Order: sequence, then C-alpha cells, then structure tokens
Amino acid sequence: MPASTKASTPVGAALAETSSTEPLPEPIAPGRPGYRRMNLALFAAGMAAFALLYSTQALLPAISTAFGASASAASWTVSAATGALALFVLPMSALSERFGRRTVMTVSLTVAVVLGLVVPFAPNLESLVALRAIQGAALAGLPASAMAYLAEEVRPKALVAAIGLFVAGNSIGGMSGRIVTGWAAQLWGWRAGLAAVGVLALLGALVFRALLPKARRFTPGTLNPKVLAATVRGHLADPLLLRLYAIGALFMTVFGAVYTVIGYRLIGEPFNLPQGVIGSIFLVYLVGTLSSATAGRLVGRLGRRGALYAAVATTAVGLGLSLSDSLTVVLAGLVLITAGFFAGHAVASASVSRTAQTGRAQASALYQSVYYLGSSVGGTLGAIAFHSGGWAGTVGLGLLAVLGVVSITLYGTKVARQERLAVAVATR
Repeated sequence: MPASTKASTPVGAALAETSSTEPLPEPIAPGRPGYRRMNLALFAAGMAAFALLYSTQALLPAISTAFGASASAASWTVSAATGALALFVLPMSALSERFGRRTVMTVSLTVAVVLGLVVPFAPNLESLVALRAIQGAALAGLPASAMAYLAEEVRPKALVAAIGLFVAGNSIGGMSGRIVTGWAAQLWGWRAGLAAVGVLALLGALVFRALLPKARRFTPGTLNPKVLAATVRGHLADPLLLRLYAIGALFMTVFGAVYTVIGYRLIGEPFNLPQGVIGSIFLVYLVGTLSSATAGRLVGRLGRRGALYAAVATTAVGLGLSLSDSLTVVLAGLVLITAGFFAGHAVASASVSRTAQTGRAQASALYQSVYYLGSSVGGTLGAIAFHSGGWAGTVGLGLLAVLGVVSITLYGTKVARQERLAVAVATR
C-alpha cells in the first residue's frame, strides 16, 4: 500500500506516527535463542490464568451446599469471571498496544493472583461472585496480549504451534486447578481448595515473569478512541474474522456447559463420586494439552476447515457417549469433548492472529471476548438445562452449539470455493 494511502486512514495514521525507521528484528523461529523460554513463559502464564479463571468450577456442588444455593446460582461464580473477562479484554488489549504486551500481561496476572489469595475469605455467595468478577476483569489483560505477542514475535509458519502451546498451558492450568481444589476441598473444605489454587497461580506467575523475553518487534500504538473504534470496525467488517469469532464462542459454549455441570452429575446417582475423585476427573485435560499442541500438524494435514470438521466430529461423538450410565463410557466421552474443543480453539485462535494484518491485539481481543462470553453463556445455560432436563438437557445444548460450528464451517467452505472459481474465471 502506498504511504500516502496508508496514512489517510485513522489506523494508518497511527501506524505512521508510531512506526520506527529502523527495520524490525527477524521473528523468532523454533531452535532460535529465546524461543523455548518464550514458550515456557507463556505456558506458565496460561496455566496460572486458567487455574484461577475456573477455580470454582470443580467446587460448585460444595459451594451450593455451603451457601444453600442452586446449581444455576452457584454457576455464577464461574460465569461472572468469564463474563467480566469477555467485557474487559478489548480495553485491556488497547492498553497493551500502548504500554506493551509484556507489561500488561505482568500487571494483569499479578492483580489476578492477589485476588486469588483473597477469594477464599468471601463471607457469602454474593461477595464471592463479586470478587470473581473483578478477578476475571483483571485476567482480561493476558489472553489477547499473549496472542498478539506471539503473532509479532514468532515466525508465521510456527505461529499455530506456538499458540497451541499457550493453549496447552490453559488446559494444564484448568486441569491442575480443578484437581488441586477437588482434593483440598475433600480434605479441608472448599475455601482451602481456592487458597491452594491461588498459591499454584502465584508460582506460575513467577515463572512467567522470570522467563518471558522482552518484546523485540513491538511498536507502541495510540490510545486514541477513534483509532481503536476504526480498528474494531475493520475487524468486525471482515467476514472471515466474524466466522472465526462465532466458531470460538460456540466451541466454548459446549465446553462451559459440560464442565460447569459435570460435577453435579457425578456426585449424584448412579455415580455417587466423592469431591476429590470428581476433581481428578479433570485429568482428561491432558488430552486437551496434546490436541492443542498438535493442532499445527492437524492443520498441515487437513487444512484449517478440515481440522475444524475433525474437532467438531470428535466433540459431537463425545457428547453422545457422555449420556451413558457407565462411568468408563462417560470418561471416554469427556476425553473426546476435551480433545475436540482444544483442537478447535487452537485452530480458530491461530487463524484470527494470521488473518488480522493490523491491530492484532484488537483482533485477538474480539476473539477472546466472544470466546469467554461463550463460556459464561454456556455455563449458565448448561446449569439451567441440567436443572430442567438433567444431563440430557446439557448435552442437547452442546449439540446445538456443535451444529452451529458445522453450519459456519460449511458456509466458509462454500465461500472459499466461490472465491477460487471467481479468481479462475478472472485469470482465463
């Protein structure tokens, strides 16, 4: 694009004002100095963030008992955190454009960890929900900034793998947080479970800060609201980005519904599992770690849409299996749901980072916003569906969301085919 044309737009003017005359360093590639440290640092950050974000999910039956609350009321301790994250992720991404990804991620994680150490002392359900909402808002600075940091610092061909490792850290955090809270709650009560997750997240935050390399390719932007609005409008006008946002939200709706309600199902008939064992069920997150970390290879073999079809099919089969009254079959279903979700999320989120040519932090922030909104909606609707229709109601909700992903992906395939035909006709 010519310089005069680029500067004529609000976004172009901002880039022109902040760009440096010196060439940026080459992106980091696998095997190069700093690549492993960067991946380990963001893995630790993702682990700490997800452990905190979903720290109450495995404890919902215990929280219901402690406060005499229904499943849908207790589920707000999860939905409030994910909903607040969804609302604040875009403003936080704007701050990262101005003050740097590393700075915003550090402050975000620090505040969230401090709140994680305060949450166990909440005197009632209302204050617990309020603290969790503030914690979710604090965590909003991490996901979009991390995606933008990777998109800027990593060679494009290695981006899906790098983001996959960050998502793998999310799955490890979700798993370890739930296991720790489950067993700690069984031994010493649910408040001890939350305190244990706070300590775990503190360790992850310290590792993150010690290992994350300084940004080499970041160029400070502007906090001008008009520029931010123009960037957001540009992303929302991109049909491909809109489809990716919807896919992320629908995948997370399934995941939020299943894992918000599963504890209530397993603690009742016909399973009657104790709290510690229910927490250990989340070991299936290891499958999510593997599927997200290998998402790059899946895309290489099947293409982006093929990988999404595979993720959808895996999730749908898992939902069907989870209807069984056999604990072994239910666990197999959870494994497939988890594998399908994390693979789909890694593919969609990496595609957002690659599709956005400018304002990557805002593009990632919009994805994260609808993604966590999907978690909040899924958790609340999943609990309502469980209350009215049992586990079959929750599965029905999940299958509707899966059908939405299939419809969007099929539409994307049709559009891509039409675009290829148009190009072929034009070049004859």
